Amino acid sequence: MNTTANRRRICCTSVIIVATGCSSTLALAQAFPSQPLEFVAHTAPGGGTDQFARMMAEILTREKLVSQSPQISNRVGGGGAIAYSYVKGKRGDPHVILTVATGTFLSALTRPDLGFTIDDFTPLAFFAMDPQIVAVSADTKFNNVKELIEAAKREPNTIVSAIASATGSGRLFQYMLEKETGAKFKYVSFKSGSEAGTAVAGGHIQVTTENLSEVAPHLESKKVRVLAVTGDRRMTALPAVPTMKEAGYPIVVGTGRAFAMPAGVPKEAAAAMEGILKRAFNSKIWKDYSATNNFEDNFLDGAQFRKYIETRREEFRGFLLHVGLLKK
Repeated sequence: MNTTANRRRICCTSVIIVATGCSSTLALAQAFPSQPLEFVAHTAPGGGTDQFARMMAEILTREKLVSQSPQISNRVGGGGAIAYSYVKGKRGDPHVILTVATGTFLSALTRPDLGFTIDDFTPLAFFAMDPQIVAVSADTKFNNVKELIEAAKREPNTIVSAIASATGSGRLFQYMLEKETGAKFKYVSFKSGSEAGTAVAGGHIQVTTENLSEVAPHLESKKVRVLAVTGDRRMTALPAVPTMKEAGYPIVVGTGRAFAMPAGVPKEAAAAMEGILKRAFNSKIWKDYSATNNFEDNFLDGAQFRKYIETRREEFRGFLLHVGLLKK
């Protein structure tokens, strides 16, 4: 009798422990986020990464995917290093979300002097590729991208290009262009792609290779013209503008839009946030925003996004060697 009773007590206790464990896990998932999320952007307000962060905060709020509206934290400087250092320092805090622009992020992870590795972050989700454009001021003499490239070949380092970061996708595109064609540009960095676009619209600088969303206001006012786009296909918003491939230059590049947490966060919280982002990706609000900005949607979960980062790092080694930010 005593043995049977003990067995019953052990079984009951085991059931209680298992049930309690499941309840705790479920409670953590349901409780997250327990405070407003902080979306960290490495660009100033108006930049492409800032716009992406603000749109995601709006989606999470309007779709009621979180109970409290997220906050936007702009931490500008160091080619993204200020923002990445801040997020790295928030190890274990699942309420801090890094808004990733893959070009700048990959550059930071590839440079040993900055001290970042992928293990300092928890990849969450990749949303889309945001292609670059080649935009010039409206009164420029260049009628197409070939004329621009030929001028940069005849007179190296005389055509000035506005970029958002010395290691971002806009600069990466021009590295690929110079390597392919032998053209040489001079560069001026701004705090965001929107500032770069404004400089071109004002006629202060001749060209920018940032994202469409960052020069869109100047297209509407007809202060800039787009000579080419860098995606796989023409943009719906610019049906008459050729891709670089169509113009005769086999170059495809863009800014990957994605999210990550600091390292050391609870697995349940990371899984919950990944689920929230997947629901945001499937929302009509995102689909409309993506279509308006001509994004090339391609959702990757956290594990797939991490693999994407790891496989592209070698490409960035050559780029950083070229611009002098990495030694052989």
